[in-house]
Amino acid sequence: MRKTVGAIDLHQHLWPEPLLEVLRRRTRTPYVRGWTLHTAGEPEYAVAPADHDVERRIAQDLDAGTELACVSLSAPLGLESLPRDEAGLALDAWHAGAAALPAHFAPWASVPVVEPDLDELHRLLSGRFVGVQLAATQVATPDGWAGLGQVLRVAEQLGKPVFVHPGATDVVAAGPGWWAPVVGYVGQLHAAWWAWHAVGGRGQFPALRVVFAAGAGLAPLHHERLSARGGEPGTVDPDVFVDTSSYGAQGVDALIRVLGIDTVVLGSDRPYADPLPALFGEAATRAIRVDNPRRVLGAQHLGTTVKENAA
Repeated sequence: MRKTVGAIDLHQHLWPEPLLEVLRRRTRTPYVRGWTLHTAGEPEYAVAPADHDVERRIAQDLDAGTELACVSLSAPLGLESLPRDEAGLALDAWHAGAAALPAHFAPWASVPVVEPDLDELHRLLSGRFVGVQLAATQVATPDGWAGLGQVLRVAEQLGKPVFVHPGATDVVAAGPGWWAPVVGYVGQLHAAWWAWHAVGGRGQFPALRVVFAAGAGLAPLHHERLSARGGEPGTVDPDVFVDTSSYGAQGVDALIRVLGIDTVVLGSDRPYADPLPALFGEAATRAIRVDNPRRVLGAQHLGTTVKENAA
């Protein structure tokens, strides 16, 4: 099968220098010493410096046929939920560093849990930021979604999507290194997916596009259990998407059987995994890697990106 070019990867992570500086200055978790990451809920993690080398990452993407990489703050760090002054300092560093990345990258904005600055979010989303990332822990209940109504409204009014990504996990006493990603993150995404439906998100935000990382933890596959327990599955929402990160042909096939192919989008979680190169034939591969991500981003953002890449 031929390589699909022009792909848009909606889910990557890259730590720019300003963010690393803040993490290295911190004395409480989360912090970085050398290249070792310390968090409150997961084992120490040895970061590979090459993973955050900008030119190397661009070369990797181009080799994989990826034209545009949407990078977000690593929400499992929990920076958004720090005390307001600490969160503001860390997020300012993220936004400054991300804004300075080459045009190959399209960054997601983030907001503090406490007193999110709506004017600043409006400024970021009016520029090169592709949308706003929310930690799944922030929207794990219907009240969580409701409490972020003003943030969601800014994104909706500007035609920018919301990206739901796993957040920080509780302390794991003796679990293996994979425990948080396989158990904690998946549980968060399940809760966020069903909370969006329980709160009636579409009715409140009729034009908002929402993307759930990692196939929403395969939460859509539980629609039969929802029906069995008295819930109403409803119809597939064409503006609620799930990305492919952490899953391969089996997981993606299961999602497509429930949601159809139009709401499944490429997300690799690079540098922690590689993007899926092909799935189920050329037409399906193009839909997941190119066409569907374009619908997520919207024509306004893509038009700006094309001009920047051509410059």
